[in-house]
Amino acid sequence: MSGEDGRNLPTGGGRGAVEAFLKTAAVTPRREAPRGRLMFGLDATASREPAWDRASHIQAEMFSATAAIGGLAVQLVFYRGFGECKASRWFEDAAALRAAMLKVRCAPGRPQVGRILDQAARQTRQQRVNALVFVGDAFEEDIDDVAHRAGELGLLGVPAFMFHEGRDPVAERAFRDIARLTRGAYHPFDEGSASKLAALLRAVATFAAAGADGLTRLAASEGGAVAAIARSMKG
Repeated sequence: MSGEDGRNLPTGGGRGAVEAFLKTAAVTPRREAPRGRLMFGLDATASREPAWDRASHIQAEMFSATAAIGGLAVQLVFYRGFGECKASRWFEDAAALRAAMLKVRCAPGRPQVGRILDQAARQTRQQRVNALVFVGDAFEEDIDDVAHRAGELGLLGVPAFMFHEGRDPVAERAFRDIARLTRGAYHPFDEGSASKLAALLRAVATFAAAGADGLTRLAASEGGAVAAIARSMKG
């Protein structure tokens, strides 16, 4: 019989065997749980296929940014098709997350940002989620309803980082409201600026793993979009 940590429990030998086992267990290094938990929300409707491909290639930035500060666990949540919204298991390395993303095929459908906010709330009620990052370009839901959900997420202490691809004014207003209500941040980026999105993902991952102080340190070294996110959080 084995314990949950994989080490065999003693099967006999009396008190001496038990004491030897306990001494061994006391000095055996345990694998620490990731320090930060980040939900990665993505629009997987048909128009987003190029952006999905970009995100699948640069998501490793999140893990590399936090490797030295406690690590990261990421859950992928996406919507597509007719009312389809799915959540993955929690991943602790970039290769596994990328493999999962490469299996997803974008499909026509309407935005379901509210359902991603709901998933972040459900998860953090079970175990704290440090941040939600969302990447999308459109918003077609009832803003009052989604704002209510965002407010609930804000009360749970989960900031939403809303990264807006493109220039749709309806989406901008909605994403700004969600960021404000959750005490997160809004930042736009252009369709071809993969490097900016990579920097934004590093910023959120650092916040999830090391908090506001970690984000401030990263902003001081990188500037640009990361510094803008840090300023938004202070505001």
